[in-house]
Amino acid sequence: MTSAFQKIEEANAEAVDRMLSGDPVLVDVVPAAQAIPNLRDRMILHAGPMIEWEHMCGPMRGAITGIAVFEGWAADLAEAERMSAAGAFDFWPNHDFDAVGPMTGMTTAGQFVMVVENRAFGNRAYCTVNEGLGKVMRFGGNDAEVRSRLAWLRDEFAPAMGRALRLSNGIALKPLVARGLTMGDEMHQRNAAGTGLVLRALAPALAATARNSGTLSRALSFIAGNDQFFLNIAMAMGKAIMDPVRGIEASSVVTAMTRNGTDFGIRVSGTGDAWFTAPVEMPEGLYFPGYTEDDANPDMGDSTIVETIGLGGFAMAAAPAVAGFVGAGAASEAVEFTRRMGEISCASNPEWTIPILDYVGVPTGIDVRLVVETGLAPTINTGIAHKNPGIGQVGAGVVRAPLACFEQALRALAARLGVS
Repeated sequence: MTSAFQKIEEANAEAVDRMLSGDPVLVDVVPAAQAIPNLRDRMILHAGPMIEWEHMCGPMRGAITGIAVFEGWAADLAEAERMSAAGAFDFWPNHDFDAVGPMTGMTTAGQFVMVVENRAFGNRAYCTVNEGLGKVMRFGGNDAEVRSRLAWLRDEFAPAMGRALRLSNGIALKPLVARGLTMGDEMHQRNAAGTGLVLRALAPALAATARNSGTLSRALSFIAGNDQFFLNIAMAMGKAIMDPVRGIEASSVVTAMTRNGTDFGIRVSGTGDAWFTAPVEMPEGLYFPGYTEDDANPDMGDSTIVETIGLGGFAMAAAPAVAGFVGAGAASEAVEFTRRMGEISCASNPEWTIPILDYVGVPTGIDVRLVVETGLAPTINTGIAHKNPGIGQVGAGVVRAPLACFEQALRALAARLGVS
């Protein structure tokens, strides 16, 4: 008779194999309503597990009201707030619709989404285009400037990017990430190399398909001026890689980690789409001039999907410069973050390697058993939003996933396997 331990080991080997054999390709940028058929009018997809208006944090509420005005559902922010409180909008997690979104994670029918296809398994995942830096909706910004930028993305930039991707037959992402790791990125808080590589890949097709020189100039300038442009691509890539890992009987591999500014949630392969949640923690980090930890909101966003595939905080050794930026200590300490994450992972990724560690692969396949056994919670690189709506980003830091999520998940998996 096969023991529970053997079942888990075999299931985890299958999970890791699916992760490593994934072939994510950025193939298109299309209207969200076209990519996600079940995305209806007045439906708002958000980051994190399910949450209702009365439990939402300040920046999440700010983004909700902002996107409602952007979509034309409300005349102004005050009306949008009244409508939200009255239940006029349907709130759902991005993850339930094959999507992800950074920070507040707003996804609605009137936006465009980038499409990443996992050609090894035939599934697709979606994420909106990164808005740029400064005051942005993903950090709770919602004024006319923020909404105007979203309109430009919808009306000009996203269609131009879609035309370019279709002409070029897409961008293979695994080799791009491999190269970015050797150039100092970890794909969560540092995406300078990834963004530059995407710009280089897209530029010829953008030039060939642009409607006019102004459109081309604005598109190139937007990508070049936004070092975080690649983040949303990396997130859709992570979702496309991890979705085929869901539902492997007995597997203890984490398939999603996410947070909504109130709760942190994880999913585990062997327990399907069940969420295991706990109160989200506060980031520790550095703040922009004029702000302190008293201004900060608890952690939020679907971007933890990149840690789930071994990037971000798990690949900190590849990006020592980011350690200082997020207040994680000296650059030399970045190696320790990656080594510790290796203690809670099933394997390493032979295609995504870190030069400073003699080309050891990034830790791959978070095992809830190892998290609980060691007490080492996954380390996440993150931005910090102001706790009040409408203000935006105030810093960057690191945060740890709450151990309670993993303890709950392990108990649920053990119950399924008949283990006390």
